[in-house]
Amino acid sequence: MVATAATSSIFPVPSPSPDSGGAGNKLVGGQANLGGLKSKLVTSGGLKAKAQAPSKINGSTVATSVESLKLEDDLPSPPPRTFINQLPDWSMLLAAITTIFLAAEKQWMMLDWKPRRPDMLIDPFGIGRIVQDGLVFRENFSIRSYEIGADRTASIETVMNHLQETALNHVKSAGLLGDGFGSTPEMCKKNLIWVVTRMQVVVDRYPTWGDIVQVDTWVSGSGKNGMRRDWVLRDCKTGEILTRASSVWVMMNKLTRRLSKIPEEVREEIGSYFVDSDPILEEDSRKLTKLDDNTADYIRTGLSPRWSDLDVNQHVNNVKYIGWILESAPQPILESHELSSMTLEYRRECGRDSVLDSLTAVSGANIGNLADSGHVECKHLLRLENGAEIVRGRTEWRPKPVNNFGFMNEVPAEST
Repeated sequence: MVATAATSSIFPVPSPSPDSGGAGNKLVGGQANLGGLKSKLVTSGGLKAKAQAPSKINGSTVATSVESLKLEDDLPSPPPRTFINQLPDWSMLLAAITTIFLAAEKQWMMLDWKPRRPDMLIDPFGIGRIVQDGLVFRENFSIRSYEIGADRTASIETVMNHLQETALNHVKSAGLLGDGFGSTPEMCKKNLIWVVTRMQVVVDRYPTWGDIVQVDTWVSGSGKNGMRRDWVLRDCKTGEILTRASSVWVMMNKLTRRLSKIPEEVREEIGSYFVDSDPILEEDSRKLTKLDDNTADYIRTGLSPRWSDLDVNQHVNNVKYIGWILESAPQPILESHELSSMTLEYRRECGRDSVLDSLTAVSGANIGNLADSGHVECKHLLRLENGAEIVRGRTEWRPKPVNNFGFMNEVPAEST
């Protein structure tokens, strides 16, 4: 039955005559001649039909199925129907999309896209970059809410941390950063690290929360075995200079903790980055005197570093010393004045097990009435319990601006 159905789909089989009484048709005169596509079909009523006779509809000759097969055999057979050749022609769609993009690009190039404000192109939080013929490194910082103090301005520790971060990024951007804290590859091979011996800072104005500051830094030679690093901190919006700082660094052996000369291999690494310029600040040549229990007006004892106060070289970060020095500064000065300048001499490092004392002496002011004093100068000493000196220092203070003063000790009234 399946074979009959398949054959009938190619060679049409006449339908049985309604007069046959359901008995079916019989082939007479032998088998059908399939080679010549000729067959004689005789119905039960004796009527003969010619399979090759063309049919006529409305007087027009219509080709039979056999004739159609002959024409189809002369034409190339179409490819089989698959999913791929059923898809639409995408070339026209791609051409239309390309035309649209080209037209849009042409219109975009004709637009005046330049910003109305030139500072719109400035990325205030971008990575620092080398400027001025590769000798100066510049980086921007945003003053965060956790970096300001009770008087709504950045603390001196915040300013110093930004200076230190810029110095390390300078070494990194120059491709000289090894696995130490600012150490070059040659320094790492020889177990050498940088240590600061002197720091001088002048603050003209402290930035406030949300300000963007720009820090420039560069290095120069200092004597035979030292390096000087200078900084300038500006208001990114106005260009106003806020802070200037200068420092002197020497090398120390990380294992023996002794000072070392600069090896020639290290000098060749860093020598090309030295700037031949004067210090950004004129050196304060006044001698820093030593304080003791008799000459100090205020003493704070029992200071010890925490684990978070250590840097990757396993010694206390130099910025932490500033916080310890101010621990013994009188409270009336901290509330009514702000630090305007600072000079520090680093004499010894301390470890995580050290216990320190902070000593402060106030000069040129009435200690009993510090809040109403004008400019105040203080001398400082940070020492170990056994008396060994860590840092000597001198700070100068000026009255806080009016817009900052007056917010101190204001406690919101309790709601009823």
